Amino acid sequence: MNRAKLKEAEEKFFMRYPGGFSNPQMLKIAKKHKVEKMKKLAQDSFTIRQFESASKIIDSICKIVSQSSLVSIFEKLKFRDIVKVMSDSEKEHLSHGLQEFLHGDQSFGFGLITGLLQEYKLAKWPLLTVCPIYYQSSVEVFIKPTTAKGVIEYFELTGLKYNSNPTFEFYQAYREQIMEMKQEVDVSLQVDNAAFCGFLMMSI
Repeated sequence: MNRAKLKEAEEKFFMRYPGGFSNPQMLKIAKKHKVEKMKKLAQDSFTIRQFESASKIIDSICKIVSQSSLVSIFEKLKFRDIVKVMSDSEKEHLSHGLQEFLHGDQSFGFGLITGLLQEYKLAKWPLLTVCPIYYQSSVEVFIKPTTAKGVIEYFELTGLKYNSNPTFEFYQAYREQIMEMKQEVDVSLQVDNAAFCGFLMMSI
């Protein structure tokens, strides 16, 4: 990573928003995006016990996708439509994939979800990463194509080449570098990966 650019971005951010994420303007943005509400919804919906019912998990995923400001209207509508035509076994498959990603073998879970959505030509980064970022925002990352491409290029992240076809290898490598970048900035910017990635987006 280019540490000089990251430090410069941090200085500009604090100049524009004194107090960082606790600045009134930033709090207003967070409220507009219903961040706390969405986190609570995901954390209540995706505990290990909830996965006893695949249909309940699918309902929760649909709720998260439809209410999230991180997912485009086009993807929301397409996702809603494909869920309507999914078989019960496909819904079980999707639920099991998310369970593995959040509570088990992440690579396996990611592959299950991606494989299913690819059949419907809807394996998109925002749909794959929206539930994890709300559920574990200090650990997971949300991948928005334009932001990821911009962050990789501007901050000169090494060994990373964005691909619109989602792979766990890219997700893992991107997350690793985001976590490394977090360690280089003020502790007040390290709390939440969604907010941190928002800060990076505003810097590029």
